[in-house]
Amino acid sequence: MSLTQNTAYDLVVVGTGAAGTSAALAAAENGATVLLLEKGRHTGGSSNYTEGLFAVDSYLQKEQGIHVSGTEVLKEEVGYSKFRADSRIWRQYIDHSADTVEWLKDQGVEYEGVQAMGAGEATWHIYKGMGNAVLHDALLPQAEKRGVEVLTQTQAVALKQDANHAITGVTIENVATQETATIATRAVVLATGGYLNNAKLMKKLTHYDTDRLVPVSSGKGTGDGLTMAWDAGAKSYGTGMAMLFGGYLKDPDEPSFKMMPSQMNTAAGQQPLLWVNGDGERFVDESVVYNFSYAGNALYTQDQVFSILDQATVDRMAKDGNFMGLGVYVKRGEKMDKLQVEMDQALAAKKPFIFKADSLEDLAAQMNLPVDQLTQTIGQYNQDCANGTDSLFGKDADYLVPVAQGPFYGFKLNVGAFCTMGGLQVTPDNQVLDTAGQVMPGLYAAGNDAAGLAGDTYGPNMPGTCVGYAFYSGRNSGTHAAKYVQSQNVTE
Repeated sequence: MSLTQNTAYDLVVVGTGAAGTSAALAAAENGATVLLLEKGRHTGGSSNYTEGLFAVDSYLQKEQGIHVSGTEVLKEEVGYSKFRADSRIWRQYIDHSADTVEWLKDQGVEYEGVQAMGAGEATWHIYKGMGNAVLHDALLPQAEKRGVEVLTQTQAVALKQDANHAITGVTIENVATQETATIATRAVVLATGGYLNNAKLMKKLTHYDTDRLVPVSSGKGTGDGLTMAWDAGAKSYGTGMAMLFGGYLKDPDEPSFKMMPSQMNTAAGQQPLLWVNGDGERFVDESVVYNFSYAGNALYTQDQVFSILDQATVDRMAKDGNFMGLGVYVKRGEKMDKLQVEMDQALAAKKPFIFKADSLEDLAAQMNLPVDQLTQTIGQYNQDCANGTDSLFGKDADYLVPVAQGPFYGFKLNVGAFCTMGGLQVTPDNQVLDTAGQVMPGLYAAGNDAAGLAGDTYGPNMPGTCVGYAFYSGRNSGTHAAKYVQSQNVTE
């Protein structure tokens, strides 16, 4: 029994997330025959959980009177990366971002509007139904209408090349049966979503403590495309960065992504209130949560971190709303009307991340923190709240909320992460470079497999840049791959 309908395709795309599906559709729009591979049972990957994409000068922004300078965005993002990002890639990405929004609309994607996140710019184009609807109600159906063959539970395991290192084929494997086949193709687009879920690669390529990292993703980002390309001679480049998003509760009994819509998770890890370390001391201006990547970095400076709320703060957020949301899962200013119930349920279930006590001394004992130090820390913090001045770290007075009315709640914080970015150096056309810096003919990388968008920290002031780049780079890869194949056919 054959694994595929045909033995040869113009293009094979590996991965069915935003990047891979966009690549397959764009290539098909340009006349290529395409095989789209998904190693899991379900398509979409972590892109299913995304909320919206970045763009400048889109038709939606123009309708709302939103003006953002593309050049200023470029300067900010490249500067934020300490110039590790590729300015050429950013320039091209920004210049095509409005067209990406329009292209998605033409495929059937519907938008809720444009908004900012935290202190960032209003560049985040929120789509209806999240990424799941974008992929499964729009892009994948459009791709299949254009003849793209989609195979699930089928992974690419090796690239085939000629003497000049040009792509000639790819070996694929059925995950369930382990049956393999070699497919002839002129071009391959790698869009496998990075390596966040590969513990060995994370330990090797990053400085993060994987015991404290909570991957909130599809679980399929295991570096498949990267290792396949490296084995074929591609340069390992731009690794080491994970997209962190601040404090996150780790429930050993549930998949980590289930915490995303939790008001308790938002209250514990995403608010600019009170954090202490394992010594019972404050260690940072907690309003760092407004930049979730910085917040993740700050949390990593300490071996342990706890957030502490009192009953008055819980009641205030239920009545008046939170200080900071979690994207569109829990919106900024949303009334936390489920918070108390969620905390009570977690306590009743004896979840290991939550503690409750009628006194701070008892709370410290439960969390195994030094009682004298914690009470001293909170005493000083409450005095700062009364004075309206953070004597240690200068936190804005609006977020100086005392911890004074019991019962008191403590939460053990880990660090959430959505993806890694980087691994393969690419040209602005998303062609992969080898160890000598030369283009590998017919090999392209898109989305999180491609380096060039970030430095050691993701820049969240322009929300949606990661998935926006996935859509853009996928389309860019697919378009150029189709043209490359056509050029090869002409020269034969």
